[in-house]
Amino acid sequence: MPLKWVFNWQPNAGSTVNSQILNEVSQCVESMNGVKEGRWKATLTFYKPMLRDQALAAEFPREFIGISLPEQPNKYYFILRGNKIVLEADSSIQLIMEKLQSYKSRVALNFEGFQYQLGDFQLRVGKVVPTHSENLRGIVMEVEYLPISSLEKSKQIMDEFVDIWQEAVSKRSLPGHFMHIEPSFSEYGLADHYTSQHTAVQYAHVMGQLIATVQAVQAGRN
Repeated sequence: MPLKWVFNWQPNAGSTVNSQILNEVSQCVESMNGVKEGRWKATLTFYKPMLRDQALAAEFPREFIGISLPEQPNKYYFILRGNKIVLEADSSIQLIMEKLQSYKSRVALNFEGFQYQLGDFQLRVGKVVPTHSENLRGIVMEVEYLPISSLEKSKQIMDEFVDIWQEAVSKRSLPGHFMHIEPSFSEYGLADHYTSQHTAVQYAHVMGQLIATVQAVQAGRN
């Protein structure tokens, strides 16, 4: 499958994300002749174990994440970041978990927005919002390169595209920038050939960055 990098918006110190930034970024894609192709949506859920005995809490992973991705509607992905584990399951696993009452959703977030085509690249720009809320928590962007599925072989062309993109965004003098920190896929047992499991791991790491940003802003206020 095509390779992709997932970015999150890193606000400058003292500023926060807002819908105006999201609009400006979308306009930036269109100014580069990006063709709008429709909407996309991924959902990330933090689970917590349903314990009858709280003394057992230490035996369960502290961060247990589930992700649904639009390109794999029949699959569901689990990530344990602390243990460096990623699993692919059938989407029906969510119903099974509900019936077993082993884990329940602590918080769920939607990543949703528009998809654009730019030649051999596909860009998805979207907001991060809690389900049943419009409270903006962050901004994400996926850059997908359609012809290649090797992480190593695509690195140079991805770097070049991202340089052009960052330059276009910087001309708008927005209070922040897009950040891409590639997880160590090999630690999760993932190879050079790109799969949806790579995408799931990237979203889990982006979520970690978003949480760190929110915590830093709150610490600054206190």
